[in-house]
Amino acid sequence: MAVPLALAPLGAAQAEDNAEALGDADSGEQLYRSCIGCHQVGVDAEHDEGPSLNDLFGRRAGSMEGFDYSKGLKRANADGMDWTFERLDVYIQNPKSLVSDTNMDFRGVKKAQDRHDILAYLRTFSASPQDIPESEPTALAFDVKLSAETLAIVGDADYGEYLASECVTCHQIDGDDDGIPGIAYWYEEDFVIAMHAYKQKLRPHPVMQMMASRLSDEEIAALATYFANLE
Repeated sequence: MAVPLALAPLGAAQAEDNAEALGDADSGEQLYRSCIGCHQVGVDAEHDEGPSLNDLFGRRAGSMEGFDYSKGLKRANADGMDWTFERLDVYIQNPKSLVSDTNMDFRGVKKAQDRHDILAYLRTFSASPQDIPESEPTALAFDVKLSAETLAIVGDADYGEYLASECVTCHQIDGDDDGIPGIAYWYEEDFVIAMHAYKQKLRPHPVMQMMASRLSDEEIAALATYFANLE
């Protein structure tokens, strides 16, 4: 049974009731056992390989004192990204889809219900959750917005090379990420999901949101194939 922190203004009983509305916190507690080696929660939680996840909901990304965040999360912090339910759902589905240079070496939780259960469990450790749905969160799930057909599009590398001329005015072709995230040699699926995250305004960078909004699904797939297979 998940034991929530006694944090005001959200009482323990209310926190658990609200968590159950978006997922099964008890199931989430079991699933979270695979995460606890890096991310501690609870009264005595400390930073480990990853930061403590107490009071996560509504928190600015990369903002916990005493933890040395990756370049990607430092950029997300500077961009003003907060941890809403929707962004957390995307992040634990595939971390690099939301934060390019994250140090979180984890391929993600693919089942939507498992993600929602984990988030329900984590919510019991938040004092003041923000932007959290109070009903079944299927409408917010990122995998509903990006269909299997979109992910299955085979990109044309030659077309991607043509389209990439605009990308490489900022992103270095050798994959260097000094100042601006590198986009060379990504897994194609990671690249596609990241670009759609910009299109859906889940990633907060306004210039990239604008650039991604101009691209079709086929163009995104072409760019993904080109950058994944650079020689």
